[in-house]
Amino acid sequence: MTTLVQVVRRSLFVRLLLIFGITVILFFAIFSISLRTVNQNNNTIDAIPDFFTRNIESIIEDIGTPPNLNNAMRLADELEWSIAINNPIMRWSSDNEYRLPVEQSVFNRTLTSDAEVRSIDNEDIIMVQRGGYDFYLYQRSLSENNSNYIVLYVGVALASIVLFLNYFMVNRLLDPVRMLRKGAERIRLGELNFRVKGNRQDELGELTESINHMADSLQSMLEAKRQLLLAISHELRTPITRAKLRLEFMPESDEKDQLKEDIQEIEQLITDLIEAERLNEEHAVLTAEPTPLAAFVEGVCEQFESYPGGLELELPDEDREFIIDNLRVRLLITNLVNNAIRHGESNPIIVRVSFNGEFAHLEVEDHGEGIAAEHLTHICEPFYRADSARQRNTGGFGLGLYLCRLIAQAHGGELIIESQLGKGTHIKVKLPPHPPREEAAEE
Repeated sequence: MTTLVQVVRRSLFVRLLLIFGITVILFFAIFSISLRTVNQNNNTIDAIPDFFTRNIESIIEDIGTPPNLNNAMRLADELEWSIAINNPIMRWSSDNEYRLPVEQSVFNRTLTSDAEVRSIDNEDIIMVQRGGYDFYLYQRSLSENNSNYIVLYVGVALASIVLFLNYFMVNRLLDPVRMLRKGAERIRLGELNFRVKGNRQDELGELTESINHMADSLQSMLEAKRQLLLAISHELRTPITRAKLRLEFMPESDEKDQLKEDIQEIEQLITDLIEAERLNEEHAVLTAEPTPLAAFVEGVCEQFESYPGGLELELPDEDREFIIDNLRVRLLITNLVNNAIRHGESNPIIVRVSFNGEFAHLEVEDHGEGIAAEHLTHICEPFYRADSARQRNTGGFGLGLYLCRLIAQAHGGELIIESQLGKGTHIKVKLPPHPPREEAAEE
């Protein structure tokens, strides 16, 4: 018995098979009992003519003419039928609880020379005329036909209960599948530190362990990649510093200016990579301080006053202090505005600051080339570019928006991008009054 229990516990297939088998057996039992009960209660009317053709003489003779009511009552009890006797001076019935208005019955067909089948309320009765009396005989069970429906209704109700229990048990068995799906979705969205909880010992338990092991492996590989990327980025700073030093001793020329620009691009890329990896750490630390947000945004945007298309600032009438990392939020604003300038096609750019409840909304809106819908879900991924070209004049290295998203998330906010191809891009950053770690420290 112990071995069987272990097999059932460790095999989802066996449990589903048991549920299916028990359901089939219960359905078969319910319908068999219901049909048997109905058949026992339902002596079909097709048997009436044959029965009375063979026994009508003996039944009427036992009752007699004039009728012996005691014999009539005895026969009614023995046959489990109702017997009614009428003549001009008497009306008698063996069953007062269910007495049919037999006088209102209509002719159906002839049974014998003095007997015929009549019908009333969809029930067949036998009428025999003998000795000046009208004898009416009909099945007492016909008066109990409603019990057949009750049996059927009870059977259907039981079958429905079995189906509900079946659904409930299967639904319980599939709960871990839904939990696994949600867990896999969270891991797919980048929550590699999430693990699906479960202590099952069946196939779903094994699948849970496999998904958790997969997340462990992915987290380990990505951490190794990050460490390698950080190490390479730090190591590259030394030769770049030497190259910049040697560049200063070169005579002034267009080639020197071009080399300086290229080195600055490489240096900026390395800086962005290091900053992105720092922000991507689970315990990223912000140097946060109270800052009047609208005034801060206005100060950052002053460097873009020379933009030919025009930079329009929309600030609230009353400023508020938010606790932010000034250097990183400055980087966020600069990246967003630079991105708008690069793709704005020299059209006006709007930078807007507003407060909604306790949150601040920082928006940058351009009216340039826009982003195709298929790129919107990937545009904030590292090194992702909507255009496959890598020329500087068509964009950076695909780290700008990625950094912006990390900075917003580090502050406990979110970055939302809306764009239509050929109409422009609207980027909104929603910031809380405190970064999450600041709030935790205050509490």
